[in-house]
Amino acid sequence: MNREVPPPQRSETSRARDGSSPRRDPSPRPRALITGASSGLGRGYARTLATEGYDLVLVARNEARLSELADQLQTTQNIRAEVAVADLSDRDGIDSVVEIIATQPIDVLINNAGFGLRGTLLDTDIAELDEQDRVLTGAVRELSLASAKRMQSRVRGGIVNVSSLAAVTTMGQYAASKASTLIFTEALAGELRDSPVTVTAVLPGFIRTEFHSRLGVERPGPGLIWLSVDQVVRESLRDARAGKVVSVPGWGYRLAALVAPVVPRPLMRWGSTGFSFARTHRM
Repeated sequence: MNREVPPPQRSETSRARDGSSPRRDPSPRPRALITGASSGLGRGYARTLATEGYDLVLVARNEARLSELADQLQTTQNIRAEVAVADLSDRDGIDSVVEIIATQPIDVLINNAGFGLRGTLLDTDIAELDEQDRVLTGAVRELSLASAKRMQSRVRGGIVNVSSLAAVTTMGQYAASKASTLIFTEALAGELRDSPVTVTAVLPGFIRTEFHSRLGVERPGPGLIWLSVDQVVRESLRDARAGKVVSVPGWGYRLAALVAPVVPRPLMRWGSTGFSFARTHRM
């Protein structure tokens, strides 16, 4: 996230209930596009950036939840929040968000959309594995490249791609897709190293969100390993603004990320195979 992005400008002009604005201020607010914004980490990014004065484009599949969040943030933070309903597992959904990026000014892109599987690799239909990879890798790649080109021409901007600490493990297609996103982000950051555009991969560990309950899995491990949404958002934005290519929120997880590269792969495979969520039967 470029540190040269101008500070938010509060307009003296009143806003309509739908968030429209005459935009009479000479320096409009910076604008962030967030995927997976209807819940969890995406909702956390939206709340934080709205508090800082960013206008928002909120992207997800659930229109009702997006609209509720947009209305709330417009009312409480006096910013403009637009809703873009899109399924990023679908070609049309990706294209619709690329069109927004190509035609509207976006200062910050946060690729956060998630996709979890209820079964193992062998239990999951190949079409669902493809959809997961499209959301976690394909959409991230396309939106990042579209944004990077526009940001370069505007000489400002920041891209935050939410990967996962699972990227260093062998825990199924989720880990494979997140590892691909991590490497892609590092490669893109390398190509942009001499530009004012920053690119950051965020590798969270376990976060207290609705993700696991929606999958019908119980949270493993002691409570102390679970990070709050606010902590992950705060630390990842801080690192992005500092120009860090990789951000690992939480000191315990930062230590794990440092140790992971020296762990023998057979041991990593053993640990990854031995780890599994306790599945419930509520699905």
